[in-house]
Amino acid sequence: MAAAVNRQQHFGREGESLAARYLEQNGYQILVMNYRAPTGEIDIIAREGNTLAFVEVKARRSGRFGSPKHAVDRRKQRKISMTALHYLKETGQHNVRARFDVISILSATALPRIELIRNAFGLCYGG
Repeated sequence: MAAAVNRQQHFGREGESLAARYLEQNGYQILVMNYRAPTGEIDIIAREGNTLAFVEVKARRSGRFGSPKHAVDRRKQRKISMTALHYLKETGQHNVRARFDVISILSATALPRIELIRNAFGLCYGG
């Protein structure tokens, strides 16, 4: 079982690296990778112009279970939102423009299909 977890973690890290390169090629400045707080983790924190982007990366090997972007459900959005608020408080950033982006990576073929969804969801902190 541990080998499967390690393989899955390796696949996830490769997806995050691919996403970071894609963001840089599209004008983002990567600030933090794998930000961890008591409330959860944010895959990538980046700046695009004067906007802070909290980016969730979802990668899948096939489309068998649907598009990876649909895996960012309400519960996941709430965790990301709370973690983003923690980051802003921890770094003393107030009145900053921020948004939540999702990068969907489908690597069913030799050339992965990458989709960037800017402003994928709004701040989510309620039940």
